[in-house]
Amino acid sequence: MTAATPVVHPAPGRAVTGLATRQVRRGGLIVLGLAAGMPALVTGTYASVMADPAAAASLDAIATNPAIRTLFGTPYALDTAGGFTVWRIGTVLAVIIGVWSALATTRVTRGEEDAGRWDVLLAGRVPPRAALARHLAVIASVPAGAGAAVAAVLWVAGGPDRTGALVHGAGLAALGLFAVAAAGLAAQVFPARAPATGTVIAVLGAGLLIRMAGDGMTGLGWLRWLSPFGLIGLSTPYHHNALLPVLILMAAAGLVAATAVAAAGRRDVGGGLVAVATSRAPRPWGLTGVGAFAVRRAAAPVVAWSAGILAYFLLIGMTAVSVTEFLADNTVFADTAAQAGFAGLHTVTGFTATIFALLAVPVGAFAAVRMAAYAAAETDRRLTLIAAGPLARLRLLGAEAGVTAGGALVLVSVAAAATWAGVAATGGGLPLGDALAGTFNTLPIVALSLGAAVLALGAAPRLTALAGALPATGGFLWKVTADSIGAPDWVVGLSPFAHLAPVPLASADWTATGAMVMIAVALSAVGAVAYRRRDLAG
Repeated sequence: MTAATPVVHPAPGRAVTGLATRQVRRGGLIVLGLAAGMPALVTGTYASVMADPAAAASLDAIATNPAIRTLFGTPYALDTAGGFTVWRIGTVLAVIIGVWSALATTRVTRGEEDAGRWDVLLAGRVPPRAALARHLAVIASVPAGAGAAVAAVLWVAGGPDRTGALVHGAGLAALGLFAVAAAGLAAQVFPARAPATGTVIAVLGAGLLIRMAGDGMTGLGWLRWLSPFGLIGLSTPYHHNALLPVLILMAAAGLVAATAVAAAGRRDVGGGLVAVATSRAPRPWGLTGVGAFAVRRAAAPVVAWSAGILAYFLLIGMTAVSVTEFLADNTVFADTAAQAGFAGLHTVTGFTATIFALLAVPVGAFAAVRMAAYAAAETDRRLTLIAAGPLARLRLLGAEAGVTAGGALVLVSVAAAATWAGVAATGGGLPLGDALAGTFNTLPIVALSLGAAVLALGAAPRLTALAGALPATGGFLWKVTADSIGAPDWVVGLSPFAHLAPVPLASADWTATGAMVMIAVALSAVGAVAYRRRDLAG
């Protein structure tokens, strides 16, 4: 007989690192792809944008318009491919990297702990501080890699100023590291994932609004020093290439991360630094039925999403008049936008129609997140007792999907009212009916997101959020990419955004609307059948 070969197990710390890597690798690869792809597309189109000598003068005029600075940040070095790219997509990339970093951190730390899976993890030889530190380090590698990818693309295609590429890449990485650290700290302070996630997203949202105020109003420029997004802007890539704001942001990220790791050893597993009351007054509302309980579960998320959409679209409304006046005076820039598919930006109705199309992205994400929360409740066995009773599972699914659709209606209505109020406050003309028509025009894409999420819930519950985000977020990125590279019409047409009419500038495309709704219904029906036929996930 030969002796059995001993099984070699990885060291406990390395095993924890491997676990964290498996939990974030899929989303991390998507973020890295966006970080490399988006700057490459913009730098590739820079030459065509600047082919007309008058375009340079129009771009220079952007810096004098407060509304443009509020929305996109203060532009610098627009005569270079790198400076133009930083101004055009710098804020978008910063939001993508920051939000993903925050959500991923709370999901794999506080979320796993809430599900009880850290009970076994921390029962071994890895102490809580080491476990948290290793998870944060793995997640932090994604924004660090994203910043490096952006810097590499700009190094090659951004022009002769290589320092600007490094400064911008470092700034994006520092913002992502700050988001990871802030989310890690929130996961220690709060005893549940929902308040931790809400807090860190509120911090990032407030930082973005502070940056907008600082860029839009000259007298409030000092506010940018208080915002992670503002610090990136203060680094002025391709202009001053200031390292101090980036170093401040990195130091803040390091300090917050160290505080989070220290806090991890000062609380019980499953608890938080914030004391939680052991008893409270009964709250019976929403417990009278399945539908009422679905409304109760969705109420707080709808309020939170409404607040963010209200703030953004109120700002859009208040800047619409200024932006359209600027475009009316700079016809070259308006013509360039028209060639890119954004016609009519020199009018309030045309400008708001373009912005309203973007509303499908957050509202579609809301639908995907709500259905993913239902999938998580099933995986965490919170639906087991309910499903074991005399209640059809399709009724549970129908209530959740119906309330999610109702929440989407609330969000698009809030966006319409906020835009109308903002335009009215600045003396512009946008009837409330037109605003409602423009925001409701995005609902077919939201329905596709909801249908895709229901399909994934029935067939592959772990992919619910990703599948639900594909029609809205993926469709938007597909169209932008296809337009940027001059893809054939049939390639552009694969995105639902290609079939969205610019309402209220034009009438709705009812044929396309009906087709998208029918596809959404079909996806939901197939998903419902699959959900009914499979076992509960757990």
